[in-house]
Amino acid sequence: MDVAIIHSRALYGVNSPQVAVEVHLSRGLPGLSIVGMPETAVKESKDRVRSAILNSQFEYPLRRITINLAPADLPKDSGRFDLAIAIGILAASGQISPTNLDHYEMIGELALTGELRPVRGILSIARSAKQAGRSLILPQQNADEAALINGLDVLPAKHLADVFAHLNSYQLLTPHVPAPGLAAQIQSTVDLAEIKAQYHAKRALEIAAAGSHNLLMIGPPGSGKTMLAERLPGILPPMTEDQAMESAAIMSISKHGFAPQIWKRRPIRAPHHTASAIALVGGGSHPAPGEISLAHHGVLFLDELPEFDRRVLEVLREPLESGKIVISRAAHQAEFPADFQLIAAMNPCPCGYFGDSSNRCHCSHEQIRRYRGKLSGPLLDRIDMHIEVPNMPTEVLHSHDHPAEESSHTVQQRVTVAYQRQLQRHGKANSKLTNKEIEQHCRLDAQQVTILERAIRQLGLSARAMHRIMKVTRTIADLDDSKAIQSQHLIEAISFRRLERSDSAVQ
Repeated sequence: MDVAIIHSRALYGVNSPQVAVEVHLSRGLPGLSIVGMPETAVKESKDRVRSAILNSQFEYPLRRITINLAPADLPKDSGRFDLAIAIGILAASGQISPTNLDHYEMIGELALTGELRPVRGILSIARSAKQAGRSLILPQQNADEAALINGLDVLPAKHLADVFAHLNSYQLLTPHVPAPGLAAQIQSTVDLAEIKAQYHAKRALEIAAAGSHNLLMIGPPGSGKTMLAERLPGILPPMTEDQAMESAAIMSISKHGFAPQIWKRRPIRAPHHTASAIALVGGGSHPAPGEISLAHHGVLFLDELPEFDRRVLEVLREPLESGKIVISRAAHQAEFPADFQLIAAMNPCPCGYFGDSSNRCHCSHEQIRRYRGKLSGPLLDRIDMHIEVPNMPTEVLHSHDHPAEESSHTVQQRVTVAYQRQLQRHGKANSKLTNKEIEQHCRLDAQQVTILERAIRQLGLSARAMHRIMKVTRTIADLDDSKAIQSQHLIEAISFRRLERSDSAVQ
């Protein structure tokens, strides 16, 4: 047999298109060439593969070796094709039986000794392999991640020799069985009960979690804004299998990789305010997911919001509406999901103590307006709730007289019930309602319309901000198990537009 075809996978965004590794041995001077848009890491595989074959005590054919990675117009990167190339050479030279090669897909980087090294993006690859109806041979270190795909035959190997023995039926690879409880959801290590008082902020956090609303917290340093944001994932509704798979697949293709131990845990990403636009939304010569995609089905926390470059924040406007980001480059275009919940925090003024009872703030009105002016109106319109998080007096923090704080688990139960009501009513979270659906599911009576119109005039709200208030109102009603919106629900929703009211106070 002078030609062998091995099935493998490339990575293209969050997808894993099939790649046929075609190996042909012909007469001529010994050498190896790789065609099919290979990048540097793929071209270098010829040296890794040759050493791995020789050090595994196999025969390296002294013939002209041509390797085609099809389709030819799909870019190939990294060392993920090493194993498929090595097996293809051994099969084309008659050292491996070609009988069952079509039943497998192979992925893995080779060390010079023949050992298999893990690769990124294995979850997306495993999902595609299952859809193709093939077993997946891969490095041992990637086995737990691939085993999250139910129904896939995962065959982990430590060495090239193990794959050789399996394909020749000398010693079969053992299908991987994940450790018991590996896919069970891991509870958050932080709890809402650890935050004393701040009942208004906790209420806002519960509403935001129930309706998947974006939230901006305004308060002085040390008031607990970061602690509140860190505890939001623990009260969000549990992830579904599909949501967990989408989130994990994005992490898997990133440079950080995915750890099976965090399966079904809501991600929370907190980039520093010096992050660039590319770091936030993704990009590069070969588009890679950014922070907003890594926060898919989770939380994106932006602390010190006005300290971010304004141009960086503006790139959030489109994904906040669409739930996805399309990255276009001269040679590549990739679409990444970015359905995240934005939680932001900021100080009320440059020094952080405007309105504080200690009277430590010496910022002028002009300094405060300039500070808050770093945030554009269109971006603030897309944030459903703006709340104040004041500093708690020391006697409150050390008091033992206040009632016991609710745990994250208790709050999550209420949030989940309210979220299920939304799914039963219109199949999605309230924050994703369209204008037509708002008219249908967020009906107001005449008195409530008057209340809303007065708030719009006093706070100078846009039509988008008005719709955001109505969505929050619907969520509050769902938490109260009320089919109809009540006036108190609307009034509470309006109270969560803190920034407009504080701007009026500054002026």
